[in-house]
Amino acid sequence: MPPPVYASAGERVWYYSFRVLCGAIFVFLIAPLLVIIPLSFNAQPYFTFTPEMLALQPEAFSGRWYRDIIENDQWLHSIRNSFVIGIAATFMATGLGTLAALGLASPAMPYRRTIMAVLISPMIVPIVITATGMYFFYSSIGLSQTHLGIILAHTALGIPFVIITVTATLSGYDQNLTRAALSLGAPPHVAFFRVTMPIILPGVVSGGLFAFVTSFDEVVVVLFMAGFEERTIPRQMWAGIREQISPTILAVATSLVLVSIALLTAVELLRRRSERMRGLDAS
Repeated sequence: MPPPVYASAGERVWYYSFRVLCGAIFVFLIAPLLVIIPLSFNAQPYFTFTPEMLALQPEAFSGRWYRDIIENDQWLHSIRNSFVIGIAATFMATGLGTLAALGLASPAMPYRRTIMAVLISPMIVPIVITATGMYFFYSSIGLSQTHLGIILAHTALGIPFVIITVTATLSGYDQNLTRAALSLGAPPHVAFFRVTMPIILPGVVSGGLFAFVTSFDEVVVVLFMAGFEERTIPRQMWAGIREQISPTILAVATSLVLVSIALLTAVELLRRRSERMRGLDAS
């Protein structure tokens, strides 16, 4: 929308300068994605645009690298590991994070700030330090280079995101609704699943999506803890860059971008649904 008609010359300059600056930042952030997507359709095994691609010749484009994902056993193994580990870690992080957020939202909870700081520390402490500690700890109990060890590690990394989103949702929750359900004879678990859970569900699902993305995209902990059988997609991409340069990496990266867009869209839809529910509660 244009600046107000009563704006001064200086305000108009700032108005348009601010938008140009925001546009430049947006282009800077999105440019790598805009380069990766067309390169993933390169018919030649190069990471650069060929003259034929720049001339938009049809034979310069191909889906061979996407077919390579399906036909390559290592990529299929990594994709399967990523989904198995990511889904398992998401369910565990969502359950534990939701329970922690419910406890932290209670006014009777002692040392809430200290406990909150400890629980969200995995997203504050540098990931290399966290991965190093996890490697030595899980090695001492025999869980290094196992699927269970990586699932537990990714669960610890995803819990802070669930706690933050659910806690933010609970900040607008009216506790009188739970008290009303209890006063009408509903047991605590029935009051939770019939009253509390439907209201905070957008925050729970949003936290679960963030936990899934964290696990799906994580590479540092996997580098420390995973063996060949536990390779995930980011670990396979890392190996592909170091061991065998192949544009298949670009096809996988493009697929991950599409998955991220879908998840962000879901988070935005859940955020809008949560706002609508809050508006209905307020009215």
